[in-house]
Amino acid sequence: MPAAQPAILALEDGSVFRGVAFGAATTIAGECVFNTSMTGYQEIVTDPSYFGQIVTMTAPQIGNYGINAEDEESSAPKCSGLVVREISPVVSNWRSTMSLDAYLRKHGIPGISEIDTRALTKKLRVDGAMKCCLSTLPLTDADAVARARAWHDMAGSDYVKDTTCTAPYIWGADDASRFNTQYLPVGTTGGATLMPAKKFKVAAFDYGAKYTIFRKLVRHGFEVHVFPATATHEQVREAGVDCLFLSNGPGDPSALPYIHQTVTALLPDYPTFGICLGHQMVTHALGGRTFKLKFGHRGGNQPVKNLETGKVSITAQNHGFATDPASLEARGAMVTEINLNDQTVEGLRHKELPVFSVQYHPEAAPGPNDADPLFEDFYRLVEKRKAGKI
Repeated sequence: MPAAQPAILALEDGSVFRGVAFGAATTIAGECVFNTSMTGYQEIVTDPSYFGQIVTMTAPQIGNYGINAEDEESSAPKCSGLVVREISPVVSNWRSTMSLDAYLRKHGIPGISEIDTRALTKKLRVDGAMKCCLSTLPLTDADAVARARAWHDMAGSDYVKDTTCTAPYIWGADDASRFNTQYLPVGTTGGATLMPAKKFKVAAFDYGAKYTIFRKLVRHGFEVHVFPATATHEQVREAGVDCLFLSNGPGDPSALPYIHQTVTALLPDYPTFGICLGHQMVTHALGGRTFKLKFGHRGGNQPVKNLETGKVSITAQNHGFATDPASLEARGAMVTEINLNDQTVEGLRHKELPVFSVQYHPEAAPGPNDADPLFEDFYRLVEKRKAGKI
């Protein structure tokens, strides 16, 4: 067995963590954040919303069940680096095709293990998300701290341009491996839900979308026409779509004026559903504001209360910015859901237009399925609009 290679993680405040390297041999800088999910590390590292970030997993051992092609949420890892307490020395799952170590090494992503992730997470909770440097190459403490401090801030960064698709396409038309059709007719073994007979054509803006979101839209009765973030409202109208979907994505939502303008032009004419960054794009399109959270919400255990029904759902989340509720008061929108941990906005709905959005991830990849009915709600909203009932 080869000797363990040292690695270093340095924060902008001068804190230094020394550990053991895994993944690629390289040096990177980014924003250090933490995720509290117990499982789903593959979905997390391939989530485009983590572009530019170095993710600390709070679960003590990561990598147990390896990597498989079916669970990817994008074509490759999108986080900048990974921090864990222990990387599992054994991979044990019948679906696994390679270890997490080999997967990150293949895609040039560094990782560090054997550090006190509890201490690191507490520091990030108390002091907030920080710029950091992760290196699996020989590097002094001073050099690592200097590289962390030299990295640009997440605030003001447009990372959507790095994660969006380059041209429009129809989801699943040419790539069967990404087109999940596991729903069965009612009455067959498994008792799965029958897919609606009528399909609506949805213009899905890809700001760094997760594959499972598009899969969920297909399962709930939509023909998904994916558009890059730079697509204009004229292009969407020419496609003859029935509704709009605004996806998740990375970076600062206030740094995307070209998206704000497009969404503003489309909202009055199409039923719209936004998730995560898409929720924030609805906020800005309506004239509202967003702000950076101290350490964000990342994990599969975030409690959200619906103010209209009183129902509490446990949700999966991954975001570092939030909507300013005061900025929506005169914009025709109302806050429909809040986070019970810090009272921040988790959902909104327009009072007159068929438009709603949520800050969390109802596709549950990874995470709980409490919010899955939102996809059906979107279908019913479009159905009512097409029938002239709204």
